[in-house]
Amino acid sequence: MRASDCPTVDTPEFLLAALEQASEAVVIIDGHMHVSHFNAAAELIWGVPRTEILGCDARCLGFNDLQNGAGSEITIRRNDGSRTRAQLSVSRVEIGGRANYMVFVRDITAEVERRERIALLNLVADKTNRAVVVTDRKLQVVYTNAAFSGMFGYSPEEAQGRQASHLLAGRFTNRKTLPKLRRRIYDESGTEDEILAYDKNGDEVWVSAMVKPFRSARGRVKYIFALLTDISENKQLRSLQQLIMSALADELPITEIADQLCRRVEAIAPDVVASVLHVDSDGLVHPLGGPSLPEDYSRALEGIAIGPAVGSCGSAAYFGKPVLAEDIDTDPRWQPYKTRPLEVGLKACWSTPIKAKDGRVIGTFAFYFRECRAPSRWHQRIVDACVHLGALAIERKEARAQIARLAYHDMLTGLPNRAQLRELINQAIEDCAPQKQLALVFLDLDHFKDVNDTLGHSAGDALLIEFTKRLRARIQPSDLLGRLSGDEFVIALPNCDPARASLVASNITEALTSPLWIDNRQVPISASMGISIYPDNATDIDTLIQQADAAMYKAKQAGRSTHRFFSADMNRLAEQRLVFSAALRQAIANDRLRLVYQPQTRTVDGALYGVEALSRWHDPDLGEVPPSKFIPLAEEVGLIEQIGLWSIREACRQMAAWRQAGLDVPCVAVNLSPLNFQNAKLAAVVAETLAANDLPPQTLMLEITEGVLVNERSAAIDTMNAIRKLGVGLSLDDFGTGYSSLSRLAHLPIRELKIDRSFMRNIERDASALAIATAVVRVGQSLKMAVVAEGVETEGQRKLLAGLGCDVVQGYLYAPAMSPEAFERWLLDHVAEQALTMRRCVDEARSQPTPSLLVASTGG
Repeated sequence: MRASDCPTVDTPEFLLAALEQASEAVVIIDGHMHVSHFNAAAELIWGVPRTEILGCDARCLGFNDLQNGAGSEITIRRNDGSRTRAQLSVSRVEIGGRANYMVFVRDITAEVERRERIALLNLVADKTNRAVVVTDRKLQVVYTNAAFSGMFGYSPEEAQGRQASHLLAGRFTNRKTLPKLRRRIYDESGTEDEILAYDKNGDEVWVSAMVKPFRSARGRVKYIFALLTDISENKQLRSLQQLIMSALADELPITEIADQLCRRVEAIAPDVVASVLHVDSDGLVHPLGGPSLPEDYSRALEGIAIGPAVGSCGSAAYFGKPVLAEDIDTDPRWQPYKTRPLEVGLKACWSTPIKAKDGRVIGTFAFYFRECRAPSRWHQRIVDACVHLGALAIERKEARAQIARLAYHDMLTGLPNRAQLRELINQAIEDCAPQKQLALVFLDLDHFKDVNDTLGHSAGDALLIEFTKRLRARIQPSDLLGRLSGDEFVIALPNCDPARASLVASNITEALTSPLWIDNRQVPISASMGISIYPDNATDIDTLIQQADAAMYKAKQAGRSTHRFFSADMNRLAEQRLVFSAALRQAIANDRLRLVYQPQTRTVDGALYGVEALSRWHDPDLGEVPPSKFIPLAEEVGLIEQIGLWSIREACRQMAAWRQAGLDVPCVAVNLSPLNFQNAKLAAVVAETLAANDLPPQTLMLEITEGVLVNERSAAIDTMNAIRKLGVGLSLDDFGTGYSSLSRLAHLPIRELKIDRSFMRNIERDASALAIATAVVRVGQSLKMAVVAEGVETEGQRKLLAGLGCDVVQGYLYAPAMSPEAFERWLLDHVAEQALTMRRCVDEARSQPTPSLLVASTGG
């Protein structure tokens, strides 16, 4: 049927005009279900002109059941393939006695999409675990999701229409937070705030709230959206952390901190019993906290060694990972330890190691359960937090213990240091009963400085450690042993009379007789000891130590490796030593030392070989102090190195003065301490001194002792090589009195050997002394070294040495050590005497008759 064939409905013109202008699509269908009217809005919805629709069957438009189609929705498929969702409103109209249908069609595509999107959003909101609340601008609830119902217990119907603040706020909600949230709604900052809310039952629920407004087209707030996150667990853990950090800041004892930690954990996880153990460096456990555990059970854990089958805690500490025993009764690791936990209803145990920053296991944190079970996720979160907090607390405990050890103990030997020793001895003095005595023994290692200077500080440390072990083995547990400083130790012997003190000292001397092996070298070890008695000698610790110190020096003067008791005259000696050491420091600082020079002559022709520079000290108050007194004192008080350097400078200055005066002094020898050769800058100092005085290097000889040569790898050997590269000579002083190795001597930069004066005294009548002198000369000859004999006082000694082939002699036979001026006069006299001797020899040679010559001739 065509549109022109369809009878038109007799409809007033003004009605048709009105329908044509309608914003909704209007379709009129006659009784035969043919389309008789199709307005402009309908053309837009279906996307076809009315000429193609008028007169057509209404079903082509999707109208299948007009009688029941009121309020229904249909999908319109357009020719271009697009689809439009429409809502129908059908009215039955009688026109000219015939039934007609007027269908109003509204495009609801956007509305349907919005409805579907809202449905999807509702679905998502109900699936999330974060509570969603939507209110109107007056904060009355218009929507809540399923998570809100689960979090607070209100159904959507119970919540809708109620004021949000009345619904969720409670007794301890921070009232200042609510106005702040309202302000943020209007400035749209969108930040989150933590609020203490309350559920339907009045229980606290900590939430993190993010609030945002929804505005109308005019910009007015229409709805308010709030996203709430349950942070109760986080808040509880944070509260736990704040509690422990506050306890740490308040410097509470570790046991109190551990106790608070366990109690708070048991409050937020009521189904567990918590425990904290410390594991020391020896692998032994020490309970720190466990207030809900039986006290006798905690005490029984003290000192147990960790291991692979030591309950949950011992095993966790041993393996360094969590250990779970879901059934203590049957777990093999728990069999020796299960009785007491089972008696109090503890059936499972989960222990986690506490580790320090360096990975060491320093403790364990354990949960005991009252049923056979594994930990929950909440338990895991608690333990993760507590292990960290436990590590902070235990590491602080260890740090404090380390500080205490540093403050009160010697780190090398582990002995009480000076500060701690004073406290212990003072306490022992206070505890000393009437009519009882206390002995204080002051010990000083003999020749310790030589070991340090020659073998190095690591060898010195090894010697101190071994010395400590031997001392500990010879005293009682009740005796006090401590290290004052360096090589000085003190032993306090409570309830000890002089007889027992002497026996202890003798036992120590005996214990030190066997030498110590360091780096495959045998090192002798001995100590000098001084003893003072409380209350006989003094009643205070300072005086007792001073007296024992003075007695110790008396033992050193007696030959070392022995002991002496304090006597009254030792106070005077100790005071004298202090006076002399102070005066020596002043003498060095004020250049009051001086050098004297002893000549060295050749055995072949008596010519001057050189001079040895020797230090002398004359003090304005103390008078002339002999070297035998001030040189050992300088070594003890740390001044010997300064004296050596001063001697080099002064000797070179004097040599330069003699050269300028025209005196021919071939060489000057200067004695140095082994400590000087430990100084890597010694060669540079020597080079600078020679250059400053315009001296060739062969004019200087540095004398060293055999102790410098003990350690082939010591810094002294490097210094010696550097000095020889300069051209300066090195002389080995007192050769034969020490423990030099001949094989090592051959590889050292030594130019000269000196026979010690001790062999000269008996060389003419003692076969042993003569044999040693002979051996030294032969060693020098084989190694092409000059040999100098010290202490030559008789012509017989000189002739004997000359016969052995000794190159140079030095001693009172020729001259004592003299001032520079006296030496200059001696040298002139010596040269003159040599010249006269040479003149006499020439004259004698000339006076001898010339032998006659027999000439044979033959006659011709």
